[in-house]
Amino acid sequence: RGQRIGAARGASGAGVHAPRGGRVRAVESAEVPQLPGIPVAHVVIEVADDAPAVAMPPLSPDADPESLRTRLRDAGLVGLGGAGFPTAEKTAVRRQRLVVNGAECEPWIACDDALLREHADEVVLGARVLARIVGAESVQLAVEDSMGEALAACRAALDAHGGGEVELVVVPTRYPEGGERQLIQVLTGLEVPRGGLPRDIGVVVQNVATARAAWRAVALGEALVERVVTVTGPGVARPGNFVVPVGTPVSHLVAQAGGYTPAAKRLLLGGPMMGLALPHDEVPIGKTHNCVLVLGDADLRAGGDEMPCIRCGDCASACPSRLLPQQLLWQSRAGRLDDARSQGLFDCIECGCCDLACPSHIPLTQQFRVAKNELRARDAAAAGAEAARQRYELRQQRLEREAAEREAKLAARKAATSPEAVAAALERARARRAGAANDRNEPG
Repeated sequence: RGQRIGAARGASGAGVHAPRGGRVRAVESAEVPQLPGIPVAHVVIEVADDAPAVAMPPLSPDADPESLRTRLRDAGLVGLGGAGFPTAEKTAVRRQRLVVNGAECEPWIACDDALLREHADEVVLGARVLARIVGAESVQLAVEDSMGEALAACRAALDAHGGGEVELVVVPTRYPEGGERQLIQVLTGLEVPRGGLPRDIGVVVQNVATARAAWRAVALGEALVERVVTVTGPGVARPGNFVVPVGTPVSHLVAQAGGYTPAAKRLLLGGPMMGLALPHDEVPIGKTHNCVLVLGDADLRAGGDEMPCIRCGDCASACPSRLLPQQLLWQSRAGRLDDARSQGLFDCIECGCCDLACPSHIPLTQQFRVAKNELRARDAAAAGAEAARQRYELRQQRLEREAAEREAKLAARKAATSPEAVAAALERARARRAGAANDRNEPG
């Protein structure tokens, strides 16, 4: 447990570690819910219960920022709030503000609430580590007003660990306030520019689970191999929050929650708004998966057949990112993906508010996900083609240089064997022989 089985590329990225001790049985390709149709490498481990755990040497929380950041990379830390961006890469540049996000991103999900109730001390200490890495002058811990026990635990942790560095901020329980951009606006009054990132306004946001993992990676040398996952919904017998090793099949979590009830109708990975429907329950839990939701008939959104857009504008009114979903829909369905990108497609947080508002029952969020994946695939192909072009041009330059060098050597050899060169060489030889004869004939 904890042994590295995949290294990060370069100075950023995130390592991959064995969530349980055992033996690597295979490396296979399989799809993941976030990227349908795109195979991703999976390491299959045959678990051995008696296998020892390994850890890195502890590191002082007061170490230099670069050493701390390297530890986060080596420990495999990524954002645990959903995006999964490598933490080492996200903390590579100094920021003025650090926001530690403890607001649950969707209804039904309670993993961050449970984490704060049980481990608020480690969250606060981890926030201080992250603040040291990015050089933040302001550190805010955001917790929803409905999380009473978590708020009490956070206040106690701040009192115990020098809360002067970290400010506890209570935010309203309102969807989708747990979203990164929305939370930044609530806390700071600043708005992330369209097409930009929080770093553009000097802010970095980290989930509370990421903060705790940062502390454990530094103080205990522990790699990120498990996370808290909410298993809930009327379709499971005993809903709860579970500490889950990365790679655990969803079926095992449902079994730990008492199994399916007769009401179970739909299985989601994530919450009711942004969750992804699963075709089966053998999908493995990843580092970014925070919830397994099993819905019943009564929880499924009543909807009719998809109808044409009536241009009512309700989707635009509901959009927390202030986009125009109807325009993004037309552009993406018409294949004008570059136009959709320029209109803010990648600013869509896939919250599903436009779906709920649409009287024509158009699956807007699904269409936006498809368009984003198409653009990502196209961008990756273009980047690969550009890299191939550069390799070809470098090869051509090398071949031309080598050909020029060969021609220069051949020309030099030809010049050395020309009649004029031969005659000059013979003349020099005769002169040397004549000089030698004169030396012998001189009286001693």
